[in-house]
Amino acid sequence: MKQTFGYFLIFCSVLSLLVVGNEIWKEVAAAKAHEEKLEASIHLPQMQAQLPVTLLDDKGKIFSEEYVEWREPLNYDAFPQIVKDIFIYSEDTAFFHHIGFDVSAIARAVMANSAGRPMQQGGSTITQQLVRMRYLSEEKTYERKLMELFYAYELEQMYSKEEILEMYLNEIYFGHQVYGIAGAATYYFGRPLSDLSVAELAFIAAIPNNPSLYDPLKNYDNTKARQERLLDTLAKNHIISLEDAATAKQQPIELHIKKKLQHHPAYSTYVLQELRWLVSQSEGFDERLAKTDNTEERKLISLQLDARIDELLASGIKIYTALLPEKQAADEAAVNQILSPYGIEASAVVIDNQTREIVSMFAGRNYEKLNLHRVFQAPRQPGSAFKPLIDYAPAIELLHYTPSSIISGAPYCIGNFCPQNYGGGVYGNVSISTAFSWSYNTSALRLLNKVGLEQAFGFIDRFHFQSIVEKDRNFSAGLGGLTYGVTSLEMGDAYTSFIDGSYVPARAIRKVTDLQGKTLYEWADERKIIWSAKTVRHMRSLLTDVVQKGTGIGLSTSTSYIGAKTGTTNDYKDFWVAGLTENYTTAIWTGYDEPRNMQNLEKSRIHFRIFNAIMD
Repeated sequence: MKQTFGYFLIFCSVLSLLVVGNEIWKEVAAAKAHEEKLEASIHLPQMQAQLPVTLLDDKGKIFSEEYVEWREPLNYDAFPQIVKDIFIYSEDTAFFHHIGFDVSAIARAVMANSAGRPMQQGGSTITQQLVRMRYLSEEKTYERKLMELFYAYELEQMYSKEEILEMYLNEIYFGHQVYGIAGAATYYFGRPLSDLSVAELAFIAAIPNNPSLYDPLKNYDNTKARQERLLDTLAKNHIISLEDAATAKQQPIELHIKKKLQHHPAYSTYVLQELRWLVSQSEGFDERLAKTDNTEERKLISLQLDARIDELLASGIKIYTALLPEKQAADEAAVNQILSPYGIEASAVVIDNQTREIVSMFAGRNYEKLNLHRVFQAPRQPGSAFKPLIDYAPAIELLHYTPSSIISGAPYCIGNFCPQNYGGGVYGNVSISTAFSWSYNTSALRLLNKVGLEQAFGFIDRFHFQSIVEKDRNFSAGLGGLTYGVTSLEMGDAYTSFIDGSYVPARAIRKVTDLQGKTLYEWADERKIIWSAKTVRHMRSLLTDVVQKGTGIGLSTSTSYIGAKTGTTNDYKDFWVAGLTENYTTAIWTGYDEPRNMQNLEKSRIHFRIFNAIMD
């Protein structure tokens, strides 16, 4: 039966298009090439509407909304009858009688669009419009128009008229990423559909015919003029009286545009990236990527992950996070103020010591959503701030050094690698505390050589340094010389191991649920011990020495404990400070996006001021 009707449909369609001439026959020939596929059956693609994605802070309050304006679909009976009448009488008066398309209307449209003029949309029923919204492009070709007819007929076989109109009213586009007339009611008027007057209903119903031309925010007069034509149409068809139409035209239209919550863009942008990492780990994409070095295969896996993320976001989810909104706002305000006179950039991450959750972050001056996120997208050379992780803590852990142990600060080379101390200083035997506090390069290199590269990187590999690559496994890494550098997120994350010796990756996301509250994803990270209690005790003492009598003098908070390590790279291109108090751990980078010498800013201690502001 379906095959027979397929031939009949093609026959009717061809007859209606014959009047256009030879050019149409070319399009028909192209469509005929698909005949074997059409004979079998027309299978409509799966369609999924985009539903809300909301981000919630540590108290469960929404701070960011990532979605098109879509409301839970209404059922047919929930739509006011006048809404149905507006679209029926203005778009498709024969809706309840045709089979998905109207052959005579198509013929009239083809005649009007013939004589060499480009193909225009015309003669489209509500069913065809729904098909076009759901399954087809807006390409204006006869082949696409024929496919639209097939899909429209199939849709009519699958659903009742009431169901098709319900889907149409729920999915039609109203501009500004607003889908469905219920969504339009809340977006443009801030009230549910059932609370709108006839004038207001006709006003928003004017938009879908041409969302740009009838955009009430840009072309209010156009929208109002079409609203009045729609009211006249209702009166002409005796849905409302002429008097009611006149009264509705006079009713003032007061828009109350709904503003999406888009607070804390630095944090929300990061959360969406962390969501990708979470899905990749949870669904095995990470494992698949780790098993292959084939470039094409890795690209394919990444594309599949992209598709999975898109599917997840479209399904509607809630992302629960550890954000402290008041702290995020205060930190951003403080850091922006500190940076303002200097024109340089900064990044910072703040991690709660107890939960190991990311509670705030600074991604750049006056950060706007989806800009370069310096916390995780901008690795830079860490300089001496890397020494505690690769030189000192491994030496204390494996070789039993203490802060009072003696180490030489004299010149030292490994092969052709002969680093100098800051300012060219030459020192004799000094305590580990002195070498650490004043960041002697020669002493750090000696410790790394004693520990050995393999064992030192054995500790580094246990952290989450995604920016470190294989060729970084050399002795310059002991002084923070890396191929690409590290991010402030990676540094702050690793420094949490100095809280109590344990480590679990710092996360912003607590859980991801669907709109019904079912948990879809949670991090399943296992806490592991990196440093012994003795190493932690000595490292915390060394970090405090830096603040009290070393390169960190000027770092100060009101907390009972503070410890940190500073870092300055060659030619003063990067300034770092990483450290912790009893409450938080942080890593802060300051510099220019295009690295350049900042020696003139060294005395300003901008990174110190940022540390003091966000950690106090």
